[in-house]
Amino acid sequence: MEKLLRNFFLFLSKSKFLTKLAKKYGLRFGASRFVAGETMEQAVKTIKELNKKRLSVTVDYLGEFVDNEKEANEIADQCILAIDAIAKENLDAQISLKMTSMGLDISNEVVMNNMQRILERAKENHVFVTIDMEDYSRCEKTLEIFKQLKEKYDNVGTVLQAYLYRTEQDLRDLSKYNPNLRLVKGAYKESPEVAYPAKNDVDENYKKLIKLHLDNGHYTAVATHDDAIINYTKEIVDKFHIPREQFEFQMLYGIRPEKQLDLVREGYKMRVYVPYGTDWYGYFMRRLAERPANVAFVLKGIFKK
Repeated sequence: MEKLLRNFFLFLSKSKFLTKLAKKYGLRFGASRFVAGETMEQAVKTIKELNKKRLSVTVDYLGEFVDNEKEANEIADQCILAIDAIAKENLDAQISLKMTSMGLDISNEVVMNNMQRILERAKENHVFVTIDMEDYSRCEKTLEIFKQLKEKYDNVGTVLQAYLYRTEQDLRDLSKYNPNLRLVKGAYKESPEVAYPAKNDVDENYKKLIKLHLDNGHYTAVATHDDAIINYTKEIVDKFHIPREQFEFQMLYGIRPEKQLDLVREGYKMRVYVPYGTDWYGYFMRRLAERPANVAFVLKGIFKK
């Protein structure tokens, strides 16, 4: 049943018709649990509340699979506004973005131009930028652009997904760039030809990647809600005397908030991924796909109205 639900919501996440409908009707049907409003002003309020609880943030202006240059440029402008807001409000926050929202599917010129102007503004304001990883078909191109950008900018990192067979080699190849990486299990539906179909295999690969990246001495963001992975990370850093300044835990806004605070109380750096914007539908569907318990929460919220 869990696998059926996951596939169902991943299928819905790719619907352009439903995406347009969601933009029209706003953050209804429980999505506000996972999305901090439609504007940066609304997101700033959420970030300030999280910062008061000693939670760091990475903020993401939602948007993906953009197919025209005008929209890509507009989303890049929103990222720059977010960087300016972080600096102006002195927030403990970074930004995350998707290459497809920067024009990855349009042309190399468009995506590079948008990335460079974002990273220049981020550099001026001492804000770190993480390039989110998307589906397998865009993985190679995303990593190639990341490598190009890393040669010029220190304030950029990216994401590797444990469910892909290729990821261990990608991590080894990136090592020479001294990369700041967010390590995740992966949230897209992929073919068994390119991704581990069994959860246990994904988990074991995830552990291998965490240990390897920490052993290499690079900054590691362990992005998970899985207690087994969290406990494994704690054991590894204690066993090999990894300084706490070399890693952090990351979780999504609206998921396991008490666990987030527990980690802070234990002395770990904890960063919350806070999305905002009108293009929230695809992100929301993937959150429902990842964790069936979220579906029950949303249904409860709908019937309360």
